[in-house]
Amino acid sequence: MKGTLAQVRSYERSVQLLMVNQFTINLGFYMLMPYLAAHLSGTLGLSGLLVGLILGVRNFSQQGMFLVGGSLADRFGYKPLIVAGCVLRTAGFATLGFVDSLPALLAASAATGLAGALFNPAVRAYLAADAKERRVEAFALFNVFYQAGILLGPLVGMVLTGVDFQITCLVSAGIFALLSVVQFRALPARRTDDTRRREDGARAGLRSQWRLVFSNRPFLLFSAAMIGSYVLSFQVYLALPLEVRRLGGDGEFGTAAVALLFAVSGLSTILGQTRVTVWCKARVEPDHALIWGLVTMGLAFVPLLLATAMPVPRDGVGLWLFAAVPPALSALLLALGTMIAYPFEMDTIVRLSGDRLVATHYGLYNTICGVGITLGNLLTGASLDAARAAGMSALPWLCLLALGLACAGALYGLRRTGRLTAAVPEGVPTTA
Repeated sequence: MKGTLAQVRSYERSVQLLMVNQFTINLGFYMLMPYLAAHLSGTLGLSGLLVGLILGVRNFSQQGMFLVGGSLADRFGYKPLIVAGCVLRTAGFATLGFVDSLPALLAASAATGLAGALFNPAVRAYLAADAKERRVEAFALFNVFYQAGILLGPLVGMVLTGVDFQITCLVSAGIFALLSVVQFRALPARRTDDTRRREDGARAGLRSQWRLVFSNRPFLLFSAAMIGSYVLSFQVYLALPLEVRRLGGDGEFGTAAVALLFAVSGLSTILGQTRVTVWCKARVEPDHALIWGLVTMGLAFVPLLLATAMPVPRDGVGLWLFAAVPPALSALLLALGTMIAYPFEMDTIVRLSGDRLVATHYGLYNTICGVGITLGNLLTGASLDAARAAGMSALPWLCLLALGLACAGALYGLRRTGRLTAAVPEGVPTTA
């Protein structure tokens, strides 16, 4: 960790603050969101349909508004959108703990989603702009802080929710309120040349921004090819926990084994991300790193595939190991694949944008991948059900392995045709 902190200090103040901000954002978010469904169904007694609706509204408002958030950041500047998003999430999280009517819950949930759509593209575009030629290393460090927040947030939330869910909401809202103030006061203002470039983007108008970004064919092809990486990495939250509980049950062992998945994924990233990035940058071309990252994520399901060919122990330590070890290995390989690909992925978006309308590109990219995750999870769930019904336990893991290899093949094809280095079409205004 000393080496990581030393690397962080080597960047200018804005980059350092953005990394700490992202840790804090994830800390506040993940201390509350994992426990919201239980509050809605348990404390408030809402039906499963209404719980799904409230959670779905949050996801839809975030994924559906990423493009708008990114476009507004290019038009009005990154800092105002970052601060506005944190203020809106403060209000949304505070409201969730103290209302019980469906309209109020839906409004609060939508506000928390919209908040993410406002600050996520802006944070990444700001980081890319200020890290300059050190973008890849900066995004590697950014992922460390990102994962640290995901890892710590649920633990803090578990303690607070054990006292009262309203306390969790207040603490989470307080974190975002403090973050809003700190960013408003301490996040550096943009430089003069960046202001000029941002004004160029404002003159283009939102429709012109969208038209020009949607005409960036290499970027759209890259976005489509990368959908699989997000579907695969999300299986730490979907297919892997389901497999653990299928074999190990829903008792204490199942809960501990699922917690192990998250710990393996988060800790491996925190401890290994910067080392993996340094190794890759010294030995592998950026495009090859992306391809190998996708291949690794596909191969992450081989341990589960091999396990389907082995007899399942009936009970005891053998069953526990059988239920926990293959999914844990898969989680580790998924984390490794993400570590390989993520910094180069974020850098590639900037390169494909031609360093123009960067936040808008990030916004559209997040929307495309978000829709892909939703569809991919539906298909993954369907394959899990079909596998159980047909007694073909290898089917989901074969499908996920094939998805990783297919996406890696798509990236290879884009590289061969030069589309991973193409710039945005002429006429796109530059922005900060």
